[in-house]
Amino acid sequence: MPKVFFVIGPAGSGKSTVSRQLARRYAAAYLDKDTVATLFTELLLEQNGSDKNDRDHNPYYQSAILPLEYATLLRLCADNLDVGRSVVLDAPFGRFFADRDYLVGATAGWPTAELIVVHVVAEGHAVHERVAHRGLPRDDWKLAHWDEFWAGATAAPCEWSGATHILLDNSANTLSLDGFDEALLLSLTP
Repeated sequence: MPKVFFVIGPAGSGKSTVSRQLARRYAAAYLDKDTVATLFTELLLEQNGSDKNDRDHNPYYQSAILPLEYATLLRLCADNLDVGRSVVLDAPFGRFFADRDYLVGATAGWPTAELIVVHVVAEGHAVHERVAHRGLPRDDWKLAHWDEFWAGATAAPCEWSGATHILLDNSANTLSLDGFDEALLLSLTP
């Protein structure tokens, strides 16, 4: 049965590193929300008269564009599942954490798949260093308002129903997936 790995965590936690390693390990399609949507998102924001890098506090982005980004990502996932391919989704999904049944609704009509939520966590200083190092303009607000960003990024836990949840600490400078297969197997065993 194909698997869908929802790799979640705040900016700079290491979602992309974890996602790529999982995609290699499980021979899964790798879908990064930024790759899927950034060019379209930036164009739409600019055409709306908005700063293409201001998303966190942009009502137009939050209400109109963000839902489309995720809907597109999930449709691409379903297409891969339809041909029997496991998928790794690299996206924060933070806006949807409060909805316990989010996955139930989001995956309705999908082919059968094991849903696995990989919670990528890291210590605040490591995340700050990574966000600063990557130097993306869309991170300027996060860095300028670090305490506010970090409080918001760590405030809401994700407890989606209908999935297996695995916690992966990515605080160190080197990531190891040693033990991940075992943790996954144990979590799937009744």
